[in-house]
Amino acid sequence: MNKQEIIDQIQLKKSFLCIGLDVDLNKVPSHLLELEDPIFEFNKQIIDATHHLAVAYKPNTAFYEAYGIKGWRSLEKTINYLNERHPEIFTIADAKRGDIGNTSTMYAKAFFDDLKFDSITVAPYMGSDSVEPFLAFEEKFTILLALTSNAGGLDFQGLSVDSNELYKEVLKKSLTWKNSEQLMYVVGATKAEYFKGIREIVPNHFLLVPGVGAQGGNLQDVCKYGLNKEVGLLINSSRGIIYAGNGENFAKEAKEKALELQQEMEIILNNM
Repeated sequence: MNKQEIIDQIQLKKSFLCIGLDVDLNKVPSHLLELEDPIFEFNKQIIDATHHLAVAYKPNTAFYEAYGIKGWRSLEKTINYLNERHPEIFTIADAKRGDIGNTSTMYAKAFFDDLKFDSITVAPYMGSDSVEPFLAFEEKFTILLALTSNAGGLDFQGLSVDSNELYKEVLKKSLTWKNSEQLMYVVGATKAEYFKGIREIVPNHFLLVPGVGAQGGNLQDVCKYGLNKEVGLLINSSRGIIYAGNGENFAKEAKEKALELQQEMEIILNNM
């Protein structure tokens, strides 16, 4: 998938919503637990109910790895379902990988060639040769952790380096890497006041923004400073949508929550 195809979906759906598929069997409706693959069935129903409102889906691989080989099979079934039924939707493997070059190449093959995700989240700590193997794959995106929404995010990301914050140095350095046009960046919604400075460094790249909803991030604040001429934002909501209900109508309730966000986004897009 290329950048223009993502933009086309945003314009078509009047939405820049990404839904996180972080499936915890302790939280899914109890009636699904009787099925052979409750994780996939949960995802399938969420996708069926919300695909017209979302431009991206983001399974966090930890929620699948935790269940061993069964969890990986559920993840594979989920991405296959998305690619077969909704190939126009952008898919993100929230795996936060990053290692020495040959290992990163294998991670990239696993998620891009085998599972056929459109993108993967990657940690930049080990530098260019740990990230460029992901960037070598055509029409695949590498989403670099830049400024995360967790409470300890600034422990290192906010450290001063030559009178500049470390996360800004990461952003600047990443632009020098081969195929850097295939980069996106994770910027937490709870850090909305930082978006203006981030956009000064990466004005044209997409930002994946977790933290809206359950983590307290505000959509209006993020858009005020984070939007660019191509929108340039993918706003992720996980728990706030997928666990909106826990009964037999859970997918309908998830759809209603997704619709609320999409309608807010449509107003914002119409005012651009």
